[in-house]
Amino acid sequence: MNISIHSNCAVITGNIKSVSDSQKIKESLEPLVAREHAIILDIKDSISITSSLIGYLTKLVQKEGIDITIKVGDESLIELFDDLNLTRLFKVRKA
Repeated sequence: MNISIHSNCAVITGNIKSVSDSQKIKESLEPLVAREHAIILDIKDSISITSSLIGYLTKLVQKEGIDITIKVGDESLIELFDDLNLTRLFKVRKA
């Protein structure tokens, strides 16, 4: 898994499958959270997301007031967000 930051957008390639992947994403997002009120996560090809990352993103939206949009490349991940009723909270859309 790789992550790159461009302005207020974090582009994630590869699968998000481990706690260390989630931690790497959290650490990469911290500078964005400190300076931006709206963040875009562009998850190019992961078919899953860890529960710890879902919890972190939920906290950002509900406690910190960060506006998060998640663009997803894989239909399976869109279905997962939908099954978890997170599509609206994270403004999930097809990339």
